[in-house]
Amino acid sequence: GRLDALILKTLTAGPRHGYAIAKFIEDASAETVVVEEGSLYPALYKLEEQGLVVADWGISENNRRAKFYRLTAAGKKQLRASHDYWARFATAVTRVLETAPRSA
Repeated sequence: GRLDALILKTLTAGPRHGYAIAKFIEDASAETVVVEEGSLYPALYKLEEQGLVVADWGISENNRRAKFYRLTAAGKKQLRASHDYWARFATAVTRVLETAPRSA
């Protein structure tokens, strides 16, 4: 689910091909999250099967044929749910990490 949410968020700016999706995630995370092809494309295919994204062939900025993915209405709905979940989860983890343990 983590990668799915990042992909869906990336596509809110418009259709992108696989390399552009991976590059955006890497850049936006200050190179903390690096998405390998072996993870990216299976995730994209799964999102497509679930109807959260659709893909069309087009020409990339390098003048190469590429599959461009875009969000569907269902994908936008899933992104909202994922965002809410991860925001709550991050807040909870931060609380735990910032809480000093009590001595026995």
